[in-house]
Amino acid sequence: MPMSDDNPPPTMALDSSATECPVVQETESGQKLLQFLQRRLNLPQAMLHRWVRTGQVRINGCRCKPFSRVQAGDLVRLPPFAIKMAAQCDDPLPAPARKPRNSEDAASGPPLPPLIGSSGYLWAFDKPAGLPTHPGTGHEDSLTTRLARHFASASFMPTPVHRLDKETSGILLVAASYAALDEAQRALRGQRMVKEYVAWIAGRWPHERTCLVRHFLRKDAVRGFEKMCTVSADVADGKEALCLVRPLIVDDGASLVQVRLLTGRTHQIRTQLASLGHPVLGDAKYGQARPGSPLYLHALRMILPDGAAFASLPPWTGARAVAALPDPIACGDGLPSPPPLLCGVFPLGGEGATIPPLH
Repeated sequence: MPMSDDNPPPTMALDSSATECPVVQETESGQKLLQFLQRRLNLPQAMLHRWVRTGQVRINGCRCKPFSRVQAGDLVRLPPFAIKMAAQCDDPLPAPARKPRNSEDAASGPPLPPLIGSSGYLWAFDKPAGLPTHPGTGHEDSLTTRLARHFASASFMPTPVHRLDKETSGILLVAASYAALDEAQRALRGQRMVKEYVAWIAGRWPHERTCLVRHFLRKDAVRGFEKMCTVSADVADGKEALCLVRPLIVDDGASLVQVRLLTGRTHQIRTQLASLGHPVLGDAKYGQARPGSPLYLHALRMILPDGAAFASLPPWTGARAVAALPDPIACGDGLPSPPPLLCGVFPLGGEGATIPPLH
């Protein structure tokens, strides 16, 4: 269900989810049957798999497989007890997957973040700092749970295409159909979607123009907490992390930089900048900030493969305010090609690399 840029997302109501022969809606088209059943019934996967395998679930009257694709208009026959079982099932899946059924919950719960634009079934929200993308230990409120509350009757619950760290603000894409979700995630994996950030970092950024920054990252457990670290290129489980960094404001105390991600690793920007000696201001995990400090990292812009673009300025005030939207970082054919085992900062234009220490 596409949204206009001027209207908030309406609540979807599709009564077919309460029948023993639900009709596949346009928003659900293209899913695997098992995914369709899990979203509609919210029952354990093993149970649904068994129903399909034994012929109790059929598509348009024909036997099918769990990974058959459903299309808009398909009639999916369910066992006569399926709907009742789904209604009575007590928390069959983790809390993030559960969808409130009371429409009054949407009005009484926290609001959705501001909607800044849409393109078909893709919606762009301006996520505030402090709101997680998904719920977790100690924080049940999240964008995902708010979407579930506001779209409790939807045949396909709008789903975040990617994630932002809890303390990172800015643009976050949400897909309102399975096809939009699948295509957007494919575009991200294929690097056909532009993601840019702005960040205030500690110290004077030493490079005058846009640079390619390259590291290899690995996830480690440090005192019970997951944390990314840089490793040598020859470490087996190290994953290449690439980004472009452009200085916007440079000062001895702090610098404002614009970052375009070329890969999508966990905490990539925070890890790479910290490894260069310039952690993001307010970063208690990778820098020296106190816990609870505001993180000066903002998802500034996203550009879709079709050219549709979404942008938002960070909410920072005072000396850290960003008054104007910078132009996108150009990424043509002029990117340097570092040797396979070399990490560091590579100025665009063929100059030699600045090699940082790897920790």
